[in-house]
Amino acid sequence: MLEVSKLCVDYGTTRVIDEVSFVLARDEILTLVGPTACGKTTILHAIAGLVPIAAGEIRMDRWRASASAAIPPERRNVGMVFQDFALFPHLTVLENAGFRLKDSARADHWLRLLGLHDFRHAMPATLSGGQKQRVALARTLAHEPALVLLDEPLSNLDAALKDSLRREIREALKAAGIPAVWVTHDQEEALSVGDRLGVLHQGRLEQLADPECCFSRPASRFVASFLGEASFLPGRADGATVATGLGTVTATAAANGEVDVLLRPDDLSLARTAGDSNGVIVSAQYEGETWLYRVGLDAGIAVQVRTNHENRLYPGSRVVVKINSGQPLATFERGD
Repeated sequence: MLEVSKLCVDYGTTRVIDEVSFVLARDEILTLVGPTACGKTTILHAIAGLVPIAAGEIRMDRWRASASAAIPPERRNVGMVFQDFALFPHLTVLENAGFRLKDSARADHWLRLLGLHDFRHAMPATLSGGQKQRVALARTLAHEPALVLLDEPLSNLDAALKDSLRREIREALKAAGIPAVWVTHDQEEALSVGDRLGVLHQGRLEQLADPECCFSRPASRFVASFLGEASFLPGRADGATVATGLGTVTATAAANGEVDVLLRPDDLSLARTAGDSNGVIVSAQYEGETWLYRVGLDAGIAVQVRTNHENRLYPGSRVVVKINSGQPLATFERGD
């Protein structure tokens, strides 16, 4: 188990990690997501012992690190998977995976599970990006670490590879029963990989919860906007009921007074109408299976609506927008 308690890291006089705390269960995968320079990779480096701690504590079963008690990386039994693969170009796949192991059996085991058995004697230069990343993961797991840290492991891969490979890596980590902290800037990746999700902003954890909670019940406007397209519709709350210009909705938490309702593009529907309308198409973005429309409502605000690819509308078209979500919606106090 990994326990991070009030972790602070400074770069010179600048605090880049500010009192970050979380506990990682023995077979749990935690994804950390946030914008560039929010501190994601610095947290990994602090856990690995690559940067000093300014305050707080990092603890695992066999060691405890703090500002006054540094533990060198080689004593932490932590494995890292980097975005640039970090393979030795002059060694074969098996030699890379079994580097510094007396017995290559464990390396061979993970190469087989990750679908690389037929490439055991290949050189890294002959492999695809996805294969190289699987070799890097096999090398990490073959050394039987107590914890795996993954720093943007899919950022150098083609988009077509990312979906299948993140699933393979997750399954391999679960099969090994090893906890992991996975850092990414990709919101879709973060939501689909982790058992829990931590959203970072300016060195602090804005929210730490399961991915569905972070997406559907974000703790702040920043989390709401960072994890997907977000529109905010003014309304007046009376307990868990909120009256808006698009109808009455149920809120995830009771409130009173002026609020803004969080609407995802899938929470809304639209249709061209010859009769009453309440908005106009401002822009249309083709996404393959869907269209993403930006609609200017007559009330003076804009919302985003996602529809089936067959529902083709054009900028300037008058439409009627409705809330079609049957689930309670998150709200924020006006000006929060």
